[in-house]
Amino acid sequence: MTGEIDGKRLALLASRTERATEAAAELRQHFDFVSLDRAQAVIVLGGDGFMLHTLHRMLDKGRVIPAYGMNCGTVGFLMNRYRSPAKVAERLNKAKAFQIAPLRMEAIQQDGSRHVACAINEVSLLRETRQTAKIEIVLNGRTRLKELVCDGVLLATPAGSTAYNLSANGPILPLDSQLLALTPISPFRPRRWSGAVLPERSQVTFKVNEPGKRPVSVVADQKEFRDVAEVHLEIARESQLTLLFDPGHALDERIVAEQFAV
Repeated sequence: MTGEIDGKRLALLASRTERATEAAAELRQHFDFVSLDRAQAVIVLGGDGFMLHTLHRMLDKGRVIPAYGMNCGTVGFLMNRYRSPAKVAERLNKAKAFQIAPLRMEAIQQDGSRHVACAINEVSLLRETRQTAKIEIVLNGRTRLKELVCDGVLLATPAGSTAYNLSANGPILPLDSQLLALTPISPFRPRRWSGAVLPERSQVTFKVNEPGKRPVSVVADQKEFRDVAEVHLEIARESQLTLLFDPGHALDERIVAEQFAV
């Protein structure tokens, strides 16, 4: 057994599901893995949620290494198929690397507290009560929509455009498009506004109108802050992540294929 593939020290992370635990035990029979702090790449066993958790864990620690996921969950959009552990070395050596830049979010709560977080998929604002939210949308310092009356609004990266954004009838973005999807969630006024596709370099600000009466929360992937007054968003190019995919199973191809799913 070896702890290296193609000269790289490998770590192994698995979710707590039975399927992922069994897969991890099989892999450990073939390889000696090192801790995440010492590794040069990581194998991730689980679903998309666990992959996002792993990527955020690396971002929080300030040490990002390539991640190769194998699906032991449900959808597994960010994962490769789980196959024989004996062929993992061969698959990793042939894997195609994709760079993904997350969104950087600064959320300002009604009491003035500020919070910074990254989102790999999307940042979404959601009403907290039965009252609809009223949100002003500012693009590069210019107000583009004075008041969106809605259940919420989100900004999605290309990697996240097939997740919540797609469920909210937002557009699917090719991975190399250098675009962002701005999508309303159950809009009431203006009724016909269906969102916008923005250049990746855009700086987007959401301002909550009547925040005391109509409180709004913000969610950056899996991290939530409540009672926000403003949210500022831009791409964090300095926090770029690397995902590894099998040939023919790469993320860009899966994003294209999703547009033809019936």
